[in-house]
Parts: sequence; structure tokens; C-alpha cells
Amino acid sequence: MSLRVEEYVGAEGSIPYRTWFEGLEPQAAAKVAVAKIRLSMGNTSSVKWFDGIGEYVIDWGPGYRVYLARDGDELIVLYGGGTKRRQQADIARAKALHAEYKARKAAARKQVTARASRPHRKKR
Repeated sequence: MSLRVEEYVGAEGSIPYRTWFEGLEPQAAAKVAVAKIRLSMGNTSSVKWFDGIGEYVIDWGPGYRVYLARDGDELIVLYGGGTKRRQQADIARAKALHAEYKARKAAARKQVTARASRPHRKKR
């Protein structure tokens, strides 16, 4: 089973995962890239799930983590990453981003539903 893995894009256009990833040393970036590939292949065995988000643990160097969430059965959303040292702050940030993601998705769904329920006018 393969999964679609996407990076979260904030309302203002920021991409926290990409910002974090681009700041990694080459060896760490390679380890994280492999983790992303494993996720896309459906391998979530290194993910610890809690409070609606997941923490992919990479047991290398300072203990890298990738923060993510599932959206349905086919999509993984990446929020960012960090190390064991900043774990609590990184978890709090991932939870906040996930809450924003869900709120924006619900608002978009409500907007589509409202548009669909409006009566159609015939053009003259």
C-alpha cells in the first residue's frame, strides 16, 4: 500500500517541513529523505502516534524526529521535524499546525457545501 506524502503549507504560504529539512546537514537530510520514502511506501512502523499526530523517530545522531499526521487512509501530511532535545516544543508546534490544517479543511468543506446548496439561476 502506498501513501501520498505532502508537506503542510500554512495559510500564509510557509512550509515548515521544507524550512527545517533544508537546514539539515547532508547526512541527516539523507536519513530524513529515506524516512519520507518509507512513509510513502506505507511503512509507518517507526511512527509513534499520539494526540492526533505522529512522530517518526530516526535513531541516528541527536535523535531526529519528523512530525506528521494522517488525513484519511491515503495521505500523510508532514509538519516539520527536530531532534530529541527540542522534542516538546516541536510536538506543540506540530499539534498547532495540525489543528490549523483541520480547521482550514473544515472551513473549505463548509464553503463547498454552502455553494452546492444554493439554488441555480438560469441565464437569460
